[in-house]
Amino acid sequence: MNSQELGQYITATNGMSKPWLLVQLRLKKLEERRDELDSSEYLQQLADIHQDMMKLGEWWKGQEKEVFGS
Repeated sequence: MNSQELGQYITATNGMSKPWLLVQLRLKKLEERRDELDSSEYLQQLADIHQDMMKLGEWWKGQEKEVFGS
């Protein structure tokens, strides 16, 4: 799945309210642009995405079934 397909999936499933999907989209877009970036810029952007992902914390605890399905 490329970033455009992932973006369409996120839109179709009301995924804009699901932060883990937005992180996946950012990762996919970065992966697609990897050849255009020098290694330090790529690593910086990857670190930024990781930092944002870590800020999500364990928000899903107690609602695993609702968030991730059965």
